[in-house]
Amino acid sequence: MNSNDVIASVFKKISVFKNIETLYPEYIPENLPRREIQLRQLAEIFKPMMLSPGSVFIRAMIVGGVGVGKTATAKVFGREIRKFASEKGFDLRYVHINCHRDRTLYEVVSEIIRQIGAPIPIRGLSPREMMLALLNYVEKHDIYLLVALDEFDYFISTEGNDAVYFLIRVYDEYSDTKKRINYIFISRNISSLSMLDPTTESYILRHMVKLDPYTSDELFDILSYRRDLAFYEGTVDDELLKFIADSKGVDKGGEGNARSALETLLLAGQAADHEGVQKVTIEHVRKALGVVHSEVIRISDDINFLQLHELLLLKAIIRSLKKKKTVFVKIGEVEDEYNYICQLFGIKPRRHTQVYEYVNTLKHMGIIEAKVSGKGFRGRTTLISITVPLNELEMKVDEVINAKKELVDAS
Repeated sequence: MNSNDVIASVFKKISVFKNIETLYPEYIPENLPRREIQLRQLAEIFKPMMLSPGSVFIRAMIVGGVGVGKTATAKVFGREIRKFASEKGFDLRYVHINCHRDRTLYEVVSEIIRQIGAPIPIRGLSPREMMLALLNYVEKHDIYLLVALDEFDYFISTEGNDAVYFLIRVYDEYSDTKKRINYIFISRNISSLSMLDPTTESYILRHMVKLDPYTSDELFDILSYRRDLAFYEGTVDDELLKFIADSKGVDKGGEGNARSALETLLLAGQAADHEGVQKVTIEHVRKALGVVHSEVIRISDDINFLQLHELLLLKAIIRSLKKKKTVFVKIGEVEDEYNYICQLFGIKPRRHTQVYEYVNTLKHMGIIEAKVSGKGFRGRTTLISITVPLNELEMKVDEVINAKKELVDAS
């Protein structure tokens, strides 16, 4: 069989999917089954903004573990409230920022400016100067903003109390202006708020929307909805969805993670496609459940926001652990592997001080474990480990590295 026939045989193969992208983590659906209560809570909190725009400064906090729909809930609410604002005749923009990518106050304010398309020259400006320019711009153009800060706990631990205070108390300084910027803070837990002073903490927690892990019944509803979007009719039976939901539901001993459940459904469908069959079977689901690791899914979300060199270092850690076949590896060993990987990619490696900062960032994000060596080691060094399956994680890391490398090469 020639090359053309090989490729054509893949393209012509019948698929069980009609819209596979509706199972991807970044897809935001039209409806959010089993999150109607939380959407209603957000609507009640932000109702004054709709009834009397600019009269009051509003902020809400969405809290919940991995895969419970925090980001999707915020984005669906932002999309819908913007429609209502348009019907009422005022310009409301929804801005979503991930604080794993935009980690500093400067980056957060500049990203708000970028997303709304404000022609503000930010070079050389401090965050305070940028915020003042932003406030003047939205006032002049009669714009209102709903800004969602995702992974807000990471922003708190990175920037501290002063940066948070600046964001939420900006109208104390400019009390005569309309309150045109409002916030949704999104966090996995509220423990990071203990780093703030009590006044700031209570100010943020005044309106809290909590998302609990999903039960098996709730996951079944979510899977049914996405199944109908993603697959051709008759290719995935209800009993398979119930099998996945029961394995993942918090009431059945699972973590209640919808993202993990949807990933399982996606992989089961891809397994059916790989075999060239027109129906997903229980064996496809069992195979998928054996591959899906909830911690890999959590980390996969986070690594999308890592810088290229942080990704290369993470790959070096994975490769070092696989080579050594030990629980921990020394930072020196990782650095040697990192330098080698940089050489393969034709990229100049960063110095030791920067590498050490990357290690701290990866540890802070919960991607790796790192500790100072104790007894049994000559001198003091940093020992690094990863607790999730290395092969799966390396595949995810390679995907993101290749995507980022293409962007760098194109620029």
